[in-house]
Amino acid sequence: MTQAGRQGSPRNSSGRKGPERNAPRGAAQGRGAGAGKRDFPKGGDRPFGDRTYKAKPREERFVDPDEAPAGRRPAGDWKPGSKAPASRTGAPKAGARKAAAARKPGANKAPGTPGALKPKSGAPKTAGSRAFGSERFGQSLGPVRRPSRTRGPRAEVPQSEVHDADGVRLQKVMASAGVASRRVCEEMIAEGRVEVDGKVVTELGVRVDPKTAVIHVDGLRIQLDDTLVYMVFNKPKGVVSTMEDPEGRPCISDYIRNNQGERLFHVGRLDVATEGLLLLTNDGELANRLTHPSYEVPKTYLVQVRGPFPQGIGAQLKDGIELEDGFASVDSFRLVDSTPGHVLIEVVLHSGKNRIVRRLFDAVGFPVLRLVRVKVGPIGLGDQRQGSIRNLGKQEVGHLLASVGL
Repeated sequence: MTQAGRQGSPRNSSGRKGPERNAPRGAAQGRGAGAGKRDFPKGGDRPFGDRTYKAKPREERFVDPDEAPAGRRPAGDWKPGSKAPASRTGAPKAGARKAAAARKPGANKAPGTPGALKPKSGAPKTAGSRAFGSERFGQSLGPVRRPSRTRGPRAEVPQSEVHDADGVRLQKVMASAGVASRRVCEEMIAEGRVEVDGKVVTELGVRVDPKTAVIHVDGLRIQLDDTLVYMVFNKPKGVVSTMEDPEGRPCISDYIRNNQGERLFHVGRLDVATEGLLLLTNDGELANRLTHPSYEVPKTYLVQVRGPFPQGIGAQLKDGIELEDGFASVDSFRLVDSTPGHVLIEVVLHSGKNRIVRRLFDAVGFPVLRLVRVKVGPIGLGDQRQGSIRNLGKQEVGHLLASVGL
């Protein structure tokens, strides 16, 4: 096709001639095909087929330098507050880090064996490394608080002193009791966190007899006897603290379901008008220690009396009051809430005398309107519904046993 034919073809919508197409913008046009057309100044509207396109100035996105990744300019699609891709920040991917860790000498060896990697000191512990850390039920009570007693230094002992050739491996016993996985239990042993019969064990080859061994992890007693039961009952008002009542009044057994015939003891008593926490168990040794005065297990009560409550009464209760059966006092006194005509007080005491809280407040001239026990030792009611019974978690059982030296 000739040059003239190409200029007149439908594809050339402007109809301009070749020389005119290359003419400077804004120059005067001749009387040819382009005559009479609008001149477009530089930077203005330009033809785009049958439409016009208005060029807009590019807006620079503001990026806070404090939020941008250090040492790099953010990409065009990066927004403040979002994480930049790993490839742009230079951080290694998770798979690469795991592969590098697996190539370290001793990475595949069990803790405590020759050549194995030593655990990092001061590294944060995961939830699984805590005894019963993966437990779904019960309350997490934190570190164990044992009663103060004279104890010698925790020294490592030879394996032969606690080893039972016919027993079960220690890490297997711990894993079966729900402490953690067997691998994590091995790490606990290697770190010196496990005691067998009061002696620290750090060797992984130790075997023990689950029926006779007493095992502690971080001071937390592991209960290996599956027949022992530990429950919390939120007693309502009007229920008698007995398993059976000859007068036909509501009692504890009316609220127990599927107890499979085991005999349960109620640890202590609450009078008929008092509500709150009552421990139930078939562990006779624990029940005896919890009620024995020498262990001084604290009990927490919420007391409602008529207000206003004058100052100085709390100090008087803490100093002690002479009752008909001897001297009595509270360990702590705290004003929780005050409304017109009523005052809510929290008291903690370790005395197990009958109706001791009511008699103390009667002695200072403020009879109790409502009394609720909310805590015994480390075990609390929390949001447990009144009239319900729940099993204690294994971590709670360990704290309860430790509170009385078991």
